[in-house]
Amino acid sequence: MPLVYQQNINAVTKIGVWRITETENFFLQQVPLQNEITHPHKRLQHLAGRFLLKELYPDFPLALIQIADTRKPFLPNETYHFSISHCGDYAAVVVSKQHRVGVDIEAVTNKIQRIIPKFLTDAEQQLIATDAVSKTATLLWSVKEAVFKWKSTGGVDFKKHITIKKIEPGIDEGTVYCIFENETTLQVSYIFFSNHSLTWLVSYT
Repeated sequence: MPLVYQQNINAVTKIGVWRITETENFFLQQVPLQNEITHPHKRLQHLAGRFLLKELYPDFPLALIQIADTRKPFLPNETYHFSISHCGDYAAVVVSKQHRVGVDIEAVTNKIQRIIPKFLTDAEQQLIATDAVSKTATLLWSVKEAVFKWKSTGGVDFKKHITIKKIEPGIDEGTVYCIFENETTLQVSYIFFSNHSLTWLVSYT
């Protein structure tokens, strides 16, 4: 079973990462394909994300998922709050019975360096480790993606609305502190694995 990461964040919230090694038929035997997706790998990612929701919470009502105008999937009755992210052969989800959540997974590549000024202020750029530019920049992009998914209403400008204040690093894991729209303080957790950054947040208010 390629569940490469799983954590019970609290009594009602779980996160998991699935490495996709299965065929499309494997997933179709377990979960429905709810959207018309023509690209084979994107279809596989879609199915793996839905499959992982059921892995974390077997009673998750997949058939009730709807897609908002912002393209975010949601449950109308909010039985569960959830967020899904895909990158290459990985699918990541965070699910909570009570709290708003956001998740993002990104591959660490040098391409991120080209767009640093587009999503980071001058002050935020000072947080980038000089000996690991691509890794730190990917982390900060992923943090802002997770916040964007947590907000879920669209219209979020990464540079104007999300301000990263501090990184508390550990050994390939830690916490990033940021402020959303100059008023909401958020703590985004992160880990690095297999040259990927995984970030997530849980809002308790």
